[in-house]
Amino acid sequence: MGRIWAWARILGGAGILVFLLWRLGTGAFLDGLRVIDAPALALAFGIGVVTTVFSAWRWCLVARGLGLRLSVGTAIADYYKALFLNAALPGGVLGDVDRAVQHGRDEGDVAKSVRAVVLERTAGQIVLLTVGVTVLLTVPSPVLTVLRQHGATVVVVLAAVALAVALVLLAFRKLRSGGSRVASGVRTGLAEIRTGLLARRNWPGVTLASVIVLAGHLATFVVAARTAGSAASLTRLAPLMLLALLAMALPLNIGGWGPREAVTAWAFGAAGLSATQGLTTAVVYGVFAFVAALPGAAVLIVRAFARFRTAAAVRLAAPISPVPYGLPAAPPQPATQPALVMAGRELAPAGA
Repeated sequence: MGRIWAWARILGGAGILVFLLWRLGTGAFLDGLRVIDAPALALAFGIGVVTTVFSAWRWCLVARGLGLRLSVGTAIADYYKALFLNAALPGGVLGDVDRAVQHGRDEGDVAKSVRAVVLERTAGQIVLLTVGVTVLLTVPSPVLTVLRQHGATVVVVLAAVALAVALVLLAFRKLRSGGSRVASGVRTGLAEIRTGLLARRNWPGVTLASVIVLAGHLATFVVAARTAGSAASLTRLAPLMLLALLAMALPLNIGGWGPREAVTAWAFGAAGLSATQGLTTAVVYGVFAFVAALPGAAVLIVRAFARFRTAAAVRLAAPISPVPYGLPAAPPQPATQPALVMAGRELAPAGA
């Protein structure tokens, strides 16, 4: 089932990109590569450093809240590696899986480490949803136009979402008092949310880090839009960029490519801007994100070289033994003429 879902994600992202190529042609993609210059790339890289450092700090806060050890330096290196793997490999989440599992092995608790990464990413998504919904419902945008045109449908959808949330909360409340494995897992999850995210010593830092990370992503989008030639005001661009960031959370992408480009092209077109320019902006943003993640490749190379050196040092320092590794040593041979003791008297060997 997991393999089928992984292929569905990859094929979904590929299908979206093929559709965009069919509708808008290759010009927008090629323009996204041609318009990038060194100053814009350097600025996007610098913004990426800030967002990565604060993302790693957020991970440290959540992990420590769950009782796991994680230094800021290690978290930054692991986060860079995760970003690079997310950008270079299909699916867009394999890097997060890698950092969760690796940290869990180092700490001796893979399950708790995985939950720490899930909570850390969830905190960022909650801030993005909160800011995104607030802006999209208050600032003129294509979304607000659609909401006004289809108000009754929107009310029905919101009512259905509210009902679903209420049912989930009711189910959690009942499970908290149950004795099954699922109930135990729910209680563990709720307890870790309280200690990892909502604890008094954690939530201010987690919230601050999430806001700064979101601001960094929006700033990168602004640089991408300006590089692509858009002269629209920030007030006009902000809702479109938040839509693109929300689309990036959809699990149908290839290294982050797919929904982001489709939603950005639609949003720019619906806002009275060029859909082609929206696609070019998304392509530039994708290139910026990949370049900002390149230090993760250096982390991979350095760690692989360190492992190679350690293995070589162990081979050189290991003593040479005539007994093959894993086989027991031969038991000591008895003396050729052992003395016999009986009833407190030493008897001489026969023939003495």
